[in-house]
Amino acid sequence: MRQECKHFESRTYPSGETVRKCDLDLAPEAPWRCPANCSGFERRMDVGWTYGTMVSPMTPDEPPGLDDGTAAALLDEAEEFLRGVGPQVVAEVRAEQDARDARRGRSWKRLFRRKP
Repeated sequence: MRQECKHFESRTYPSGETVRKCDLDLAPEAPWRCPANCSGFERRMDVGWTYGTMVSPMTPDEPPGLDDGTAAALLDEAEEFLRGVGPQVVAEVRAEQDARDARRGRSWKRLFRRKP
């Protein structure tokens, strides 16, 4: 990936896993490479920045299949799967939240109800 592009983002999590991505989602073969003639490439302006000593981990080795497009096709397929499952997951989470809220509501009613 072009680290000098202003749309490049790299983040390392406490587990040690590093995510490298294009904020514009224009790099289908991320984290290994950007398109050769990327329409969104803009050189990052580093005027006035001070850099520390922390260095992000090395980019992982390219998997086989990047040159023939199979890796990009696999990543596209995974993205479509996640988009298809997304609404179902959101519905399940909302149902759990509604059930939890309903239980909380009943407990308050029990505290303040009139005793016969």
